[in-house]
Amino acid sequence: MVQDSYDAPGQPSRAETGVAVQGFGDLAERVVGGAARLGAVRMVAVDGPAGAGKTTFAGRLAGAVRATGATVAELHVDDLLAGWAGMATFWPRLERDVLAKLRRGHPGAYQRYDWEAARFGEYLAVAVPDVLLLEGVTSARAAIRAELTLSVFVSAPPDLRLARGIARDGEALRPQWLRWQAEEHRHFAADRTVEHVDLLVDGAPTAPHDPRTEYLRQLRGGGRSG
Repeated sequence: MVQDSYDAPGQPSRAETGVAVQGFGDLAERVVGGAARLGAVRMVAVDGPAGAGKTTFAGRLAGAVRATGATVAELHVDDLLAGWAGMATFWPRLERDVLAKLRRGHPGAYQRYDWEAARFGEYLAVAVPDVLLLEGVTSARAAIRAELTLSVFVSAPPDLRLARGIARDGEALRPQWLRWQAEEHRHFAADRTVEHVDLLVDGAPTAPHDPRTEYLRQLRGGGRSG
């Protein structure tokens, strides 16, 4: 596991952090060739604060994994949260309805939250895949750490993350975003997530790369990459 340190939970010191361009194809091969630890499933968690770029990264990784011929189930924490207050409450439902079943080799299912209607809606089935890709805040938490084939933490500066969120959700939701950022900060500090993930990713990359096939891995401590 990588043991990088951060100036604040979820926020690397960009002045001290180097980067390396790496390919999604190589990362997909690493996942498919890794040990299955959630029963027969290889579970990948893409964690990090809201607005950092987790969904984009996870989608590109999922595509690269499928290109190897492996089956992939994508699950987004946003679909499990019960609104803005749901960060602390969704995990027991995920464990009961999806993870526990996949662990035993059985399909799971979960009820997706409708953010516009502010209620839970349809049930979605989760077949037993080769790779389960769980994307969203707290997805690499200590409770699941031992069963992860790969854990990723995507980060970006707080002001940029907030700006991305407001651009998507509207200025009226700024108070909710600020409360959410504070809650994320507390979680990452208590969970020590960034100290234990396998891969740190720059969600606000400036170095030249092809974002369709490449990402920027953050390196720290003289180029240590985990």
